[in-house]
Amino acid sequence: MKYNINRRKFLELFGCGCCALALPSCSTVPITERKQLSIFPEATLNRQAAAVYEKFKLKNKLITKGSQLDEIIQIGGKIETSVSAYFDSRNIEDPTKNFGWDYILVDNDKVKNAWCMPGGKIAIYTGILKVTKNKNGLASVMGHEIAHAVAKHSIERQSQALSIQVGTQIADIFLGGAINRTRNTVGQSTGLDIFKIGIMNPFGRKQETEADYLGLIFSSLAGYDIRESIKLWERMSEAKKGKEPPQFLSTHPSSKNRISNLKNWINEIIIKYPPIKV
Repeated sequence: MKYNINRRKFLELFGCGCCALALPSCSTVPITERKQLSIFPEATLNRQAAAVYEKFKLKNKLITKGSQLDEIIQIGGKIETSVSAYFDSRNIEDPTKNFGWDYILVDNDKVKNAWCMPGGKIAIYTGILKVTKNKNGLASVMGHEIAHAVAKHSIERQSQALSIQVGTQIADIFLGGAINRTRNTVGQSTGLDIFKIGIMNPFGRKQETEADYLGLIFSSLAGYDIRESIKLWERMSEAKKGKEPPQFLSTHPSSKNRISNLKNWINEIIIKYPPIKV
């Protein structure tokens, strides 16, 4: 069956469909006050993340004692306490109140990475400790990962993916499948996904930049020297040895842009968000 509909009518229908999905489910990122789509219940995602986290712990080699793990737990504890104290001091609901904080050290020198699952489940790989070098560098990494959880970025990513899927399906009904045909044609000829490059990657970079900013704030509140973050990313860039993909192909900002942002933010954050008394 062929549908005939003018552009204005299509936009009205498409807009109403997306708004019906999004309007009841908007939330605000703490501190940055950016509006975000939040369709999935936080408690459900936290519960699912906790189950995945436990399976990860069973399948990977962990370091369960020693000075490196002790430092990770100490830094994490200071940041989580400072985050809660900051929101309490401003009579703002603590976004981490339902978190079940936990920290693990993964014994893998080849992986220079760290992550934080929804609900405060944090993993640090031994490989990244060769780049962080000191507690201030490690606090920069952990502050960034904790910021992802505080800002509910995982919920937002799932919500956006669902809204794009639903919106595309609605649009394709009225466009006779033109969107999927274009996506497939471009993908076959270039090997690139126009949705990923045009929507998901820029969105991911926005979240990463927000986590960089919030992570600096959280590290500063906990009493760490956030100026080390610049040196950290200089070391990270050196460790990548020019192997970074072009930024438009990545969900992360380039090291160069990250360093530029950090330099612009640091002085203001040091003044505005000094160490908080707990």
